[in-house]
Amino acid sequence: MSNNVCLPQKRKVEPVPLATQVSPAAPVPSLPGSAEASQASVFPAARETNTFKTREDHEQLSLLTTNGTARRLIPSQPGRKRKANCGGTDEMIKVLQYNNPQSASVFLPPPEDSQDSSDGIPTAPRMTGSLVSDRSHDDIVTRMKNIECIELGRHRLKPWYFSPYPQELTTLPILYLCEFCLKYLKSLKCLQRHLTKCNLRHPPGNEIYRKGTISFFEIDGRKNKTYSQNLCLLAKCFLDHKTLYYDTDPFLFYVMTEYDSKGFHIVGYFSKEKESTEDYNVACILTLPPYQRRGYGKLLIEFSYELSKVEGKTGTPEKPLSDLGLLSYRSYWSQTILEILMDLKPDNGERPQITINEISEITSVKKEDVISTLQYLNLINYYKGQYILTLSEDIVDGHERAMQKRHLRIDPKCLHFTPKDWSKRGKW
Repeated sequence: MSNNVCLPQKRKVEPVPLATQVSPAAPVPSLPGSAEASQASVFPAARETNTFKTREDHEQLSLLTTNGTARRLIPSQPGRKRKANCGGTDEMIKVLQYNNPQSASVFLPPPEDSQDSSDGIPTAPRMTGSLVSDRSHDDIVTRMKNIECIELGRHRLKPWYFSPYPQELTTLPILYLCEFCLKYLKSLKCLQRHLTKCNLRHPPGNEIYRKGTISFFEIDGRKNKTYSQNLCLLAKCFLDHKTLYYDTDPFLFYVMTEYDSKGFHIVGYFSKEKESTEDYNVACILTLPPYQRRGYGKLLIEFSYELSKVEGKTGTPEKPLSDLGLLSYRSYWSQTILEILMDLKPDNGERPQITINEISEITSVKKEDVISTLQYLNLINYYKGQYILTLSEDIVDGHERAMQKRHLRIDPKCLHFTPKDWSKRGKW
């Protein structure tokens, strides 16, 4: 399928007739995949006007705003019902872009309640993963922060939540951790003695990515059990919605580090199941507090999708997401999808064609996440028998500003990763 975009005349906008009839839609998250390849066409329209007329009936469209932001066009024709949901992942979609076609950037919406994680509380925990917490069995002890302070290298961290470190360590004013092997010690003297014997200057496992000072290490939860358990204990101090399993065998851990003359210092990590029947490419994800709000969270997310691309799969994070995780994922999905839409170019005067399935294949983002992001940004609309994506000037300008601030990106050329078939137990 060729993807093409055309720039129509500024005076009028002609809707493209549907190749196939679009049927009324069921709710989007439960959309079945369609065998027919309906397409989405993207074309920028004129900036200087908010009123468009079609040649057939000269129908006038009104531009609505939500909280002062231009969102979507709705026909002003009385008695016409507007359908809000997209009927399938391959439905015909037309994209209206009310902006300068040369500008490209991401609109980051304000935080709201997650539509992906329902109430944020699963009805029943999955027992196959490290991480989903069944809150119905929580007692008050496990809901209270039990560690006062953690010293990790040159940083002192104030934990946010409970973590099941040994009881005798919870009364200490400071818990000391070796920043390379993550072993916990009760005093500075014990830490100094440990450092004379600890030979690690980077996480155990294989270094599968390096660019500049940023490296990623792949760690097998079975081969490096002690390190993986120590990593889970540290992470639990800053994650409330996950529970801790000491059986780390079914998991891989990808630790991001920053390099200097003293070694590779942990910045954050994510874990994933070796075998996931639900297409999860992330089980747990965390950027340590000293490195937050510096772009490392999106870098971790981008890296997880780069691994999915190499594996030839689409992926999604394990639910429920933490509040910070949800904001990071929504921002990443928004930027990634808008980049795809805005990169579509006109070809031989024809409008560009793209389907939700194609967006999913290009980005490795699961179709449900693509659709929910388009809905969250209020881009999907139904007009004259087909679905259109309305890219307002505010969304495009916001995207441009966000991308200018996003300096850290994953370079696929620096990734040296060979996926394994974990269904063969011999590889465990």
